[in-house]
Amino acid sequence: MRLKSSIWVAAYLRRCQTEGVFGAVRKRGAEEAGAVFVKVALLDGSAILFAPAPQTVYDDSRPAERFFVPTSPQPIPESSVEERLAKELRFDPDAWIVETEDRAGRHFLDLAKA
Repeated sequence: MRLKSSIWVAAYLRRCQTEGVFGAVRKRGAEEAGAVFVKVALLDGSAILFAPAPQTVYDDSRPAERFFVPTSPQPIPESSVEERLAKELRFDPDAWIVETEDRAGRHFLDLAKA
């Protein structure tokens, strides 16, 4: 059983906070199972967007974990990330948007499996 999205987001933001990375919920989604998108602003006008991984990435032995994939191989202009987020929200109004700010681009998503 996967953690509720609201609990996962709270834990993720706490992880960021302990590492000295500012993070906030920009849009609250469905409490139970809303998709979570994580924007990492690099504070230079560019950002990296992480989206939920496709179902093919999930392993039957670890069905409760959350996996994320970057939507582009390199940081892109923040305006492009915002366009993508707007598109995602039109498709899924129950999605969450979490934004962090870190010049080094740290995201901790490889550690935030829940």
